Amino acid sequence: MEPRDYTLVRIEGEYAYLADCDGGEVFIALALLPSGATVGSRLHCEMFEYTLI
Repeated sequence: MEPRDYTLVRIEGEYAYLADCDGGEVFIALALLPSGATVGSRLHCEMFEYTLI
């Protein structure tokens, strides 16, 4: 999996919806995100590890 950058666009219950630069949207478990991530946060994903940008 290639490294990608995302923007956290919304949180619904236990899931976070992330938008990528291609206009696609993915959802993941909120528990996988680093603490402090809120709507509007920019995230970098590499090897299924998310970090705040």
